[in-house]
Amino acid sequence: MNYHIGVVEDDTNIQNIVSAYLKKEGFTITVSDSAEEAWQVWETGPPDMWILDIMLPGMDGYDFCKKIREESDVPIIIISAKDEEIDKILGIELGGDDYLTKPFSPRELVARVKRLFKRSNPVIQNTEQEKEKIKIDNLLIRKNDRRLFWIGQEIEVTSKEYDMLLLFAENVNRAFSREELLIKIWGDDYFGSDRAVDDLVKRIRKKLDDIQLETVWGYGYRLRSEEE
Repeated sequence: MNYHIGVVEDDTNIQNIVSAYLKKEGFTITVSDSAEEAWQVWETGPPDMWILDIMLPGMDGYDFCKKIREESDVPIIIISAKDEEIDKILGIELGGDDYLTKPFSPRELVARVKRLFKRSNPVIQNTEQEKEKIKIDNLLIRKNDRRLFWIGQEIEVTSKEYDMLLLFAENVNRAFSREELLIKIWGDDYFGSDRAVDDLVKRIRKKLDDIQLETVWGYGYRLRSEEE
């Protein structure tokens, strides 16, 4: 999703730096010099997030934040030269989701923007979590914590067993030669026998009863699935 971020900041240098870093990450940016100008942006093409300075000409950032909160829960990151605890507390109490003190690292701002979008959008968060799972018939692999389940039961596997099963699951129904498997699982600097592949497959079959890990005679192995 191409998120739209509104930046409310009257310092041209900060405007340019923040815009450049965020645009590089694929965000659409609208810059406003004042809260009054930003409110017009809100009414015509509301952003998905605000990055808001506190010290602004006219309406200050606190009042703008409060005004936005009366209409929306859109994420707001407050940036300010005020580093007193009371200022941070006030910013959060008025509806800010995060508070960054000037001077700040643009990379840190980008990281906070991404984290806030992820936290405020459970649909995206769930989608990303689903991408970390691979389900092939009775086999479930959770990539983020390298856990493996067979028919709903977690199975303890070695690092090499996990790596081979992940390779097969990500390339279901594709046949791999023994030489390919040696390189992909053991590395191209491995000088042992390809019998290591056969032994590893044998151990996997023993742990995962009835897994469709087929022998391709005279070539290698593949993980079969009729669902693919």
